[in-house]
Amino acid sequence: MAGQTKRRIETDVMKLFELMSDYDVSLVNDSMQEFYVRFHGPEETPFTNGVWKIHVELPDQYPYKSPSIGFMNKIFHPNIDELSGSVCLDVINQTWSPMFDMINIFEVFLPQLLRYPNPNDPLNGEAAALLMRHPEEYEVKVKEYVQRFATKEAADAATDGQEEEEDEEMSDIGSISDSE
Repeated sequence: MAGQTKRRIETDVMKLFELMSDYDVSLVNDSMQEFYVRFHGPEETPFTNGVWKIHVELPDQYPYKSPSIGFMNKIFHPNIDELSGSVCLDVINQTWSPMFDMINIFEVFLPQLLRYPNPNDPLNGEAAALLMRHPEEYEVKVKEYVQRFATKEAADAATDGQEEEEDEEMSDIGSISDSE
C-alpha cells in the first residue's frame, strides 16, 4: 500500500506542476508531501486580485486521509482562522474522499469557499458576524485585507519563520472533525 500511496502523492503533485500554470508550486525540502502553492482569489469576488501562499502537507495515508491546508498570509474570511490560516471546509475536513486530488482543492474547493463563505460555521467570528450583520462592510474589509496582506509580495514574504508556530495550528484535516 505504501507504494501506491507514494505514487498517488507523486501523481497529484506533478498534476499541480503541469496543469496549474497559474499557480507557483514550491516543494519544501524537495518533499512531495509538503509544499506551497501560490493561490489567486476567484474573479468577481472581494478576493479578486488577492494572492495567498498556501501551505500543504500530505499525510502518509494520503489520499485516504485528507491533506492539511493553511493560508500563510492573512485573509479575512469566516471559515479561515486569521492567525493560524486554518481552513474550515467540510469537503476537506469531514467528507474527504480518495477520489479528490490537489486540483480539486485549488480549482474548486478553495475558490468555492471564498465565493460562498459559511458564517454559520466560523473559525473567524468577527468575519462571520460582519458578513451576517453588515455584508457591505464585510466586503470592504475583505478588500482592505486583500490590498494589505494578499499581494504577490506579501505571499512571497510569508516566511518559513511563521511556519513553526503555525504548523501546530494549521488544519489537520482529520482532527478537526474529531473535535467537533
